[in-house]
Amino acid sequence: MKNLIATLMLGLGLALGGVNAFAQTATEAPAAMETTQAAPAAAEAPAAVEAPAAAEAPAAEEAAAAPTVDKGDVAWMMVSTILVVLMVLPGLALFYGGLVRSKNMLSVLMQVMVVFSLISILWAIYGYSLAFGGEGLIIGNLDRVFLMGITPDSLADTFSDGVKIPEYIFIAFQATFAGITCALIVGSFAERMKFSAVLLFCAIWFTFSYLPIAHMVWGVGGYLLDKGALDFAGGTVVHINAAMAGLVGAYMVGKRIGYGKEAMAPHSLTLTMVGASLLWVGWFGFNAGSNLEANTGVGLPFINTMFATAAAVLAWCIGEALGKGKASMLGAASGAVAGLVAITPACGSVGPMGGIIIGLVAGFVCLWGVNGLKKMLGADDSLDVFGIHGIGGIIGAILVGVFAAPGLGGTGGDDFSIGSQVLIQAEGVLITMVWSSVVAFIAYKIVDMVIGLRVTEEAEREGLDITAHGETAYNR
Repeated sequence: MKNLIATLMLGLGLALGGVNAFAQTATEAPAAMETTQAAPAAAEAPAAVEAPAAAEAPAAEEAAAAPTVDKGDVAWMMVSTILVVLMVLPGLALFYGGLVRSKNMLSVLMQVMVVFSLISILWAIYGYSLAFGGEGLIIGNLDRVFLMGITPDSLADTFSDGVKIPEYIFIAFQATFAGITCALIVGSFAERMKFSAVLLFCAIWFTFSYLPIAHMVWGVGGYLLDKGALDFAGGTVVHINAAMAGLVGAYMVGKRIGYGKEAMAPHSLTLTMVGASLLWVGWFGFNAGSNLEANTGVGLPFINTMFATAAAVLAWCIGEALGKGKASMLGAASGAVAGLVAITPACGSVGPMGGIIIGLVAGFVCLWGVNGLKKMLGADDSLDVFGIHGIGGIIGAILVGVFAAPGLGGTGGDDFSIGSQVLIQAEGVLITMVWSSVVAFIAYKIVDMVIGLRVTEEAEREGLDITAHGETAYNR
């Protein structure tokens, strides 16, 4: 643990290292100019010619500056927001719930649902303002706290000049990202952490880790955005961020009683498969919805979400068959999630063949992550949050720097440099890993001092469904 802390503090220095100024140039609509034409009558006064032109100029400028709100974009973003909610409730909840023992099923469902709800409210109160308000290097401002100044007529930018969407919809869409990120962490300390401790930790970590990382990657003036880091839908912001918090939690909360000695097999792979399938369906809203428009640009993240995930399922199954002689349902479901995670940062920047390669790599490497690497780390990461979301997120975040190259089918420009982009991506990964780990360590310490992290041994043995919530998932 001392080595871990020393490493984290050293990395924090690196994370706070570089600072580049962000300059935003505003483009102004050119004033309407008319070519000089001959006057029909020589005796006509020049003022008579200039007066209509002067009257038309403001109207032309106003027409040029008027933003466009397309009904198709609005409908698509509403559907995408609903799809991401579906990813969490019930997708992630069922995926996690099936993986734990039956005596802890409801506790996981409760943690996922209540954490998502808590973060949604915190997002509305101050999260959106700190993540997307202002132009700070690391964090936004509080100008939009309590959503002040935002009305049904307020508009948010998209990736197309002059095309907008209702800001309320953008706020709701981004709230689902914040909610699922914190809910992902639950899998690392499942079956042994106090319900109240889970909620307090998530509130602290959301405030001091999720919001700064989200602003640095996606917010105007953000350090990583200014550096040119590519993260289309949240490889660093969501997956690596959550995975590091989960890994630190696995160390600090400690191993489950009987871990490595008693059988802790998933109690319902059927529910896990249903949850993984709902995650796959909902992820189309997560990735393709991040395009923010229902235009031709949405096709690339959409098709990559399909093919990269399928490739990862096959890779994981092949790896299991080669290593253990059999492919498992648990492996196929885990492979699907690994592929979804890996393609998330790259889905809007790499071509379909690049996406398939990323999926294949993620399937094989994440299989090692939940087996060989997990043993090396010695942590009881209950539901393999780091092995899948951490490793998969790192793979996708780095490889987007390769496969975004136009020569490999990506969307990079003619001056795209693989070497330079990979270095930028690696910097983003390092900053996220260190920042999240340090914040998580401090947050766990605070929670432990205030209310304690772990339930009693008796409560853990009986199961958190009964001891924490007074009910059971199944009739006995």
